[in-house]
Amino acid sequence: MQRKATVQAILPDGRAELAVQRESACSGDCHQCGGCGTVGQTLRLTAENPIGAQRGDVVYISSESATVLWAAVLVYTLPLLLFLTGYLLSMRLGAWAAAIGTAGFLAGLAPAFAYNRRVKKRPPVYTIIGFVK
Repeated sequence: MQRKATVQAILPDGRAELAVQRESACSGDCHQCGGCGTVGQTLRLTAENPIGAQRGDVVYISSESATVLWAAVLVYTLPLLLFLTGYLLSMRLGAWAAAIGTAGFLAGLAPAFAYNRRVKKRPPVYTIIGFVK
């Protein structure tokens, strides 16, 4: 995954502190849907600086896509899959099917919370890969 960022500071260990403009899924076209509140937010992160970028440079950064893809699977796919499995397997129980499906959904969220804690302890590694021209 690649994004644009602005170098805010150079750190002594060969890394750089960056400011990244947060983008929403709708690409910031808020007048179409009323907005989601994420447009205009700035994230601060550190990245490896193998190209020697300096303060004020606008650069491209890269990170592993696996972190985002696993998060998407755990947050969206697993709870839905467990809800459908619980619901469909318990349809004979009538009104209890929805409760069992909901329990499956909630159980499916547990791995997502655990993965979130893991990512917070060991954040993804970002690398500056080039300058924006």
